[in-house]
Formats: sequence, C-alpha cells, structure tokens
Amino acid sequence: MIADEGPLPVARYMALCLSHPGYGYYMTRDPLGTRGDFVTAPEVSQMFGELIGLWAATVWRMMGAPRSVNLIELGPGRGTLMADALRAARLVPAFRAAIRVHLAETSPVLQQRQRDTLSWLAEPPTWHTDVAQVPPGPSIVIANEFFDALPVHQAIKGRDGWHERMVGRGDDDETLKFGLAPEPLRGVDAAWPANVRGAADGSLFEWRSDVVVREIARRLTRDNGAALIIDYGHAESAPGETLQAVAGHGFADPLAAPGEMDLTAHVDFAALGRAARHEGARVSGPVTQGDFLRRLGIAERAQKLATGATAAQASAVEAALARLIGDRPAGMGRLFKAMAIAHPGLATLPGFEVEPVPAECEAR
Repeated sequence: MIADEGPLPVARYMALCLSHPGYGYYMTRDPLGTRGDFVTAPEVSQMFGELIGLWAATVWRMMGAPRSVNLIELGPGRGTLMADALRAARLVPAFRAAIRVHLAETSPVLQQRQRDTLSWLAEPPTWHTDVAQVPPGPSIVIANEFFDALPVHQAIKGRDGWHERMVGRGDDDETLKFGLAPEPLRGVDAAWPANVRGAADGSLFEWRSDVVVREIARRLTRDNGAALIIDYGHAESAPGETLQAVAGHGFADPLAAPGEMDLTAHVDFAALGRAARHEGARVSGPVTQGDFLRRLGIAERAQKLATGATAAQASAVEAALARLIGDRPAGMGRLFKAMAIAHPGLATLPGFEVEPVPAECEAR
C-alpha cells in the first residue's frame, strides 16, 4: 500500500496492523495469556471481574433498577471479565435477571474464545462489531484495555505548524521508517489544550478520534446508564510519545513486523472526558486503578479468597493483589486509571469517591 499510495499516517498504519481482515494482529490470533504477547487484569485474577460485576449491580440500582439493562463490554478479550462479572452478579438476582449481554468484538478468533468461555449462559450474548449496533435502552458499558488499541494520530510541531507523522519505506525499500507529511495540518489543533498548542518546536502530540466515546456518552445521557473505562494512560493532555509495540511480553519496534505485534498508545483521559462532557454526560475520575479497586473492596475479597486456601493458593492471591493495585510508578495500580461516564442525573458512582489522580501519578 505504501508503494502504491505513498506514506501512511500513523493512525492508518496502526489500524491496518491491528484490524486488517486478512492480516491484522487481532484478527488472526488470541494474543492473551502466557502463550500470547500480554496479560490483562481479568487474566491476573478473578477478583477484578467480580468487583466490576458488583460495581455494575450497584450502578443498576442507582439507575432505578430497570427491568432490562444492556450490559455491554467493548473488546472483551477471552470473555474472562464478563464471566467473572456475571458470576458475581448472581448475588443480586434481580440485576442478573435484568441483564442482556452485548459484546463489541471485531476479531473472529476472539469471538470464538468468548463463545467458549460464556457457553454456560442460558441466554447467550449478542455480538456486534461496533457499540453503535447495540439496541437502545438503559446500559452499563465496560471498556477494559479497549481505548489504548484504537488508532492514534501523531504530529510533530515545526516552525510552520504541526506536521502529521507518517510511515513510509526505508532507504532499502525492505524496511519501514517514520517521516512527516510535507504540509502542516490545518485547523486540527484548534480544539487542543493551550499547553499543547503552545508546545516547543519538535514536540510530538498524539490524539485519537472521539467517535466511540461520544457514541457512548450520547447513549447514556439519552437512555440512562454509566460506562466504566479502565486503561493505562495519563490524566492530562500533554505532548509526548507513547506508541509502543509488544511481542512475547516484551517491548519491540512498532515498525518491525506489521500485523505480528500488538500496537497500543496511552489513553488521554482528559480528551475522553472533554468528548463525553460535550455530549452532556457526567464524568468521574480518572482515579488510579489501585485506588478504584481498593474502594470496591479488593483487599477484603483477597482476604476471603485466601482464607482456608492452601499456602500456594494464598500466595497466588497475594501476588495477584499486589499486581493489580501495586503503587510502583509503572505498576498496574498506578499506571492504569479508571474513569466513569454517566447520565447526568446519577449520583457519585462507587469507586470514584476519591479525588482525581494527582500529577505525580502521571506516566508517559
């Protein structure tokens, strides 16, 4: 495509690498687990999905306990989070009876894994390739490590403005390399924060389309409900590069093997919040994942799981707890953030009684 059309914007390159129907990374494999390239929080411990299931039950009550509610997950992976959440939802029988499960998934490989994981359900989920396809109605949306995989644009500031970063052929025509569009972008930076627009020459800025978050916010403000977004990223919009490739649980060159590695970039939670508020939604957070899970009672849940367990099982629970809420600068508890988008009439949602994440928890 580059040979025929010329260099591709980074966002298009990322989209093709991940979602091309024949060669895209997510379309051709199960990337999760020890045999894959990375592990997500639901695969670390059942506690994560269980607490989200109970969070959803509490939100449902706050919504007025509608008789039917769409429980929507974006990018459900293997279906592990949904399975754990639904198991926990049994503790609130009326909520469990109200749930209609909808999974937004584009990968046929992962769709099959989700079918296998959730085969025990009396009423099977409905699959969609886009959240906009989910029927209207009161909804609770879960998006864990979803937004980081959406294509990210990059631009570098020059003396004459911001130039979009491109991917083209290397000097040997066998490799790829980054370059810049010759003409500066026009009007794109008008909505960027002042600290970004005023950045020094040579600064790099990343941004994503806000189509998905606006669709979610419109749905929730119209039909009632809330969305929980958990991902790694930063609380404030700022210049800096975060595009990365992961293969075999380690970092790699994003241009080295298109379609054979996971490509992600940190989530700009401030941008998500601006887009959701534009649609009239209420935004809570972000807070760190560690704070969020502590507020939901993960320490107490871990203690209960460890009670009566073997020494090895108790040690595994302790290790999982530390991994999910650990406060190391690059640990999941600190690097990952949680944000809620909700109908403006809903009160403070569980887990968001804390102050927004402080600046020292930023990581780029």
